[in-house]
Order: sequence, then C-alpha cells, then structure tokens
Amino acid sequence: MIRADAADLPEVEAFLAARSHLAMFPLSNLRQHGVTGFHPHRLTLWITRDNGAVSDVLALSLAGVVMPLLPSGDFAAAAAALRGQSLTGLIGAQYWVRPLQGALHLTSTPMLDRDEPHFLLQLSDLRPQPGPGELAPLSHAPEAVIKDWLALYVAETMNAPAEKIPAEVEARYQRYLKAESHMCLMDGGRPLSMSGFNARLPDMVQIGGVFTPPDLRGKGLARRGLALHLAQARDAGVVQATLFAASDAAASAYRAVGFQQVGQWTLLLLPEPEVAHG
Repeated sequence: MIRADAADLPEVEAFLAARSHLAMFPLSNLRQHGVTGFHPHRLTLWITRDNGAVSDVLALSLAGVVMPLLPSGDFAAAAAALRGQSLTGLIGAQYWVRPLQGALHLTSTPMLDRDEPHFLLQLSDLRPQPGPGELAPLSHAPEAVIKDWLALYVAETMNAPAEKIPAEVEARYQRYLKAESHMCLMDGGRPLSMSGFNARLPDMVQIGGVFTPPDLRGKGLARRGLALHLAQARDAGVVQATLFAASDAAASAYRAVGFQQVGQWTLLLLPEPEVAHG
C-alpha cells in the first residue's frame, strides 16, 4: 500500500462512497476533517491500485482508530503500512478488521472487543412506531439527566474504566450539542429515550448513541424515538440508514423499525495507544 496524496482524494472518496454503508466513519471524517490539521478525526490514508484504479483504502484517524476497507484481502500490506503508527482501535466490517487485527499482532488486551450485527435500511421502508412522546433537540432535555444517561451508555457499550467515564461523558455531550446529532423523545418535560447519528452524509446516516434508561426499557420507546428521528432525516433527503447493534434487545428494536442485517461489524478499542509493528 502507498500513502495517498491530495491528487488521490477524489478517487478515494468515490471508492468509499460506492461502499458507503461500510465506510460511514472514514467517508464522513474525510469530508468533514480532511487529511490535514489536528482534529482527532483527521485522516491519514493509504491506498492500493489495481490496473490503475483504487482497490483498497486504509484510513487512520489522528486519534489512532484504524478503519480498513480491503476487498483485495492483502492484510499483510495493510499491517506494513501501519508500522510505527500509534493505534487505539480498529472499527469496520468483521471480514476486514479481524484478519487485519491478526496481521498487526497487537499485544494489548482490548478494552472493548466485540462483533455486532450490522444493519441497513432504505428509509422508504421505515416503519412508524406508536407510543408516547415527541422528538425534541437534545438541548431541550435536562443536562443532568442526559449526562447520567451518557455515563450508563459509555459503561454499557464501551466497557470504559470508571475513571475515564466523566471525561468521555462531557466530551460526548458537548459534541452532540455542537453537531446537533442527537435527539430526545420527550413526554412533556420528561425525557424518555435518546437517538443519534454518529456519521452523516447527504443521503445516508449512521445511527449511534441510542439509549433508554433501565427503568423505561421494554416499552418500545427507543424504537419510537429512532423512527421519528429517521423520518425527520428522510424528509430532509436522506435515503438510507445503517447501524450496528450492541445487544439482542437493540437488534430487535432495529428490526421492528425496518432494518435488515447485512453483515457483522467489529469494534476493537485498546485501553492505551499501542505502536504497530506490522
């Protein structure tokens, strides 16, 4: 693999866009933060060409997250490209992440190491969900309640150490407000559930941050809030949505809204950065 330069970026973006449900993180990060600067989501990119056309893309965020799209299956080349880089995790389709993980010979015990079902939905097939509450911006909900929810969410979905949770909660809360990416299902002044998009393109969104507090689970609130949020996106021109599910209960809710499984997604997060030896 070779390091991509500015002249390669249009082809890289086209390659990712042709596989957008597998490439929401790198594609969104590339469009929003590019390949220069100091934002944590800024990318370094490597590519492989086959008969002159881009055939593989390997993305690494400044924060150290590896996002592989490697149809050729040359995982040794990808591992070699990452040699000397500081890595904090790998995220992507299972059939690319797991072989690359093996080729990297990482020695850290992961903080999070999980394969999850990966889903896709054409928003023309979205199924409305009955129930109480209406959608409101996250800023309309009490800050203390949302931060309590985020603390539970981070603990449940990321296996984060207790000492790291407060900083992660504050960072997420501020990021969600700034991006206007998350919404709250509200019954009067009472928050019922939260839904969000962790990556957005003009025609596709990726769901992330869906949460219902334990005392309100099992009532269909998450699926109602998510369906309302997706209907709002559909009305704004979005045609597809994708996500990966952290639990059987979440997967059941997503299927009820209309999502269909298209594969497996892997999330691997390291407790501390590790230098890749390739």
